[in-house]
Amino acid sequence: MTKTILITGANRGIGLELVRTYLGMGDHAIIACCRSPEKALDLQTLRDSSGGKITIEQLNVADEKSVQNLTTALAGQTIDILLNNAGIMGGRESAINVDFGQWMEAFKVNTMAPVRLVHAVLENLKMSDDAKIMTISSQMGALSLNSNGAAAYRSTKAALNKVMQVLALDLSTMGITVAVIHPGWVQTDMGGTAAEITATESAAGIASVISKMTPAETGSFYKWNGEGHAW
Repeated sequence: MTKTILITGANRGIGLELVRTYLGMGDHAIIACCRSPEKALDLQTLRDSSGGKITIEQLNVADEKSVQNLTTALAGQTIDILLNNAGIMGGRESAINVDFGQWMEAFKVNTMAPVRLVHAVLENLKMSDDAKIMTISSQMGALSLNSNGAAAYRSTKAALNKVMQVLALDLSTMGITVAVIHPGWVQTDMGGTAAEITATESAAGIASVISKMTPAETGSFYKWNGEGHAW
């Protein structure tokens, strides 16, 4: 069945591979969002060869006006899947050395922006018969695991996990399924070249999890390979 999928942070890494993955899965319509479309050359190449399946929208997820512009651009259009992928590290310092400015920016992008995006396209999601929201989180935000370093990233992903749990309850009466997923340790600019899996493998796993996700599983935390992740 043809779906319309909105992906944030679609210009590189996991986001770009999610676009590529869904492009190869059938006649889906893909709304690929990124901060600077004019610089997203790989994404432009995909769009130009997609036969009209991919549209690119400018979006700075941390900017309220930019998000409002997206709402206006998508008015009246059904969205079946919202994939909150955009995220930043916010520095790699430990809690004792954390940069408070970077930490606040990480909260805006990693925690608040995914909720803002839900608000922005909620009416679009409500038009779908099987709406799903998947947000890229990380095992680094799991309270069941602990190690030091990257305090800003860890804490913003932990907060993201909780707010998405709450949102899952809020949206369950609307028939919208909500979950978060650990994408694996991925070979991206953020994950580094020593990471365990490629962005292509991660994206394929994420898409598979989304395709199998049911309303009964709303509020879940997954691993990219389909296993459940401890909170």
